[in-house]
Amino acid sequence: MKKVLTLILSTFFLSSCSQSDRLELHKERTATAVVYEEVPADFIPKEISIISAGDSLTEGVGDTTKTGGYLPYLRTLLEEEKGIKEVDFYNFGVKGNRTTQLLKRLQTDEIKDKLSTADLVILTIGGNDIMKVVKDNISNLQLSVFDKEKEVYINNLYQIMNSIMRANPDAYIVLVGVYNPFSQFFSDIKELDQIVSDWNVASQGVVANYQNAYFVGIEDLFQNPTESLLHSDNFHPNNKGYELIAQRLNETIEERTLPDLVKKAYMVSKEEN
Repeated sequence: MKKVLTLILSTFFLSSCSQSDRLELHKERTATAVVYEEVPADFIPKEISIISAGDSLTEGVGDTTKTGGYLPYLRTLLEEEKGIKEVDFYNFGVKGNRTTQLLKRLQTDEIKDKLSTADLVILTIGGNDIMKVVKDNISNLQLSVFDKEKEVYINNLYQIMNSIMRANPDAYIVLVGVYNPFSQFFSDIKELDQIVSDWNVASQGVVANYQNAYFVGIEDLFQNPTESLLHSDNFHPNNKGYELIAQRLNETIEERTLPDLVKKAYMVSKEEN
């Protein structure tokens, strides 16, 4: 009934207008434009899902609060962002894991299910690969041995990255570099600093081949710190160490991934009449 009444009134109104009036009305109507405006990043806060996977740094060994190492610190930092409503973390860190073991675990249904919907994947891996070389060759450590195993590590890392991308091509990946706690036990091996640096460079080389992947170096945090950053085992980070790792992670996530995750401009149409 309303539609019929509207049609009748419109017809009457147009018929009562002169031809020039009707042309002017038509001109005004056709000049109407669709204008796009940017909605502020914090207009619709987003809930993001983050998978953390890898070794003891992800499990949180050395964290006296037993709440997951760097994870609670990172959650606090991320949830302070206006564009983030809540962060859901899924921790798949296992103490002692090397790249070969992480690769196998990425094939499990439990992790693959979470990967399929994750916004971001954070990896800590590689430290145990280096440590295995040290343990297996303790009586005759040579740089050539590390170089050979580094190639194996690189190949495994490519497979890990590809496995994640197959499960979720849209996920962002952040790989945390390794640091050198080994000098506490092997102070006579002066080359360990260079070995750790070389492996980090190798990791960066792998990550550079993936558009949505980033490398976060933490090696410098543990070099001549002003306060102790290691747990009493002199190997894993302590609470302060994990807090600094979280801060370093947040810097990269905020700069590189958040602009797409929660700061994308939502375009809305507004008709100007």
